[in-house]
Amino acid sequence: MRRTAAGLLVALTAACGATPSPAAAPSSSAAPSSAPVEAALPAVPGLEAEAVRLRTDEAIGGQFQVRITDTGDDEFTVTSVALDSPGFTALPATAETAEFAPGRVIDLPTPYGTPVCDAEPLPAAAQLTVVRPDGVQEAVRAPLSADVLQLIHDEECAVLAVAEVVDVAVTDLADAGDSLAGSLTLNRREGDEPVTAATLGRSVLVDVVAEDLPLELAGDERSARTDVSFTPATCDPHVLSETKKPFVFPLTVQAGDDDPVAMDLPLDQAARDRLAALVQRVCAVGG
Repeated sequence: MRRTAAGLLVALTAACGATPSPAAAPSSSAAPSSAPVEAALPAVPGLEAEAVRLRTDEAIGGQFQVRITDTGDDEFTVTSVALDSPGFTALPATAETAEFAPGRVIDLPTPYGTPVCDAEPLPAAAQLTVVRPDGVQEAVRAPLSADVLQLIHDEECAVLAVAEVVDVAVTDLADAGDSLAGSLTLNRREGDEPVTAATLGRSVLVDVVAEDLPLELAGDERSARTDVSFTPATCDPHVLSETKKPFVFPLTVQAGDDDPVAMDLPLDQAARDRLAALVQRVCAVGG
């Protein structure tokens, strides 16, 4: 079925800004935290909190879920949530309206700030605003069972360590029929260790091909480049409307003898806009 250009653009814009709704029960796609961390905080009576990362969180980036369980005999409502961890820059609380009854479990999407890589992320707490049945509002710090935060912290700090050594960029994008063509570049920031961009994967919507991978930046080189092209992989209306991150391309980079680091291919807003226009144009013609 033909989709209009305007309709496709609206779908892509909505997909980029979508956020998951709080779950009424634990999802089978959750990546739950492993053995609980012994937090140096007193428990909150009638309430337990756990950090989990869902597949949607991984796709969106920059957030996890605070999974709250009403373990007591009373109802309450959570009206805001924030992460309290020494390993992440504090962010303002996220407004919520999550109503709990005894035994109910709800996941609250919670952003995390820039990682503080010289600090440990644990112990951590969920900073909550809780409204009791009598209308009394209180701020509570619920200890988080939160080993998943250690994983997120390690991943984010590994990417920041690579970024200190090399700048990865997509440059010179230009229309090439039903694709965009440009360059994948590695520009050295500091040091003399070799850097290798090893693998590059497609996004949900778009195939990507880099001509010469692995792309190697030798220790005595300041920059390296290879041709890269992007081609729409699907015009399925469901995929176009439902995908949370249409232009996330997984890239693996290794600096020196460190372990390879999985990161997202850095794309500025201008590049994302060109990719959105490409999908819009190709799918409007061929859909």
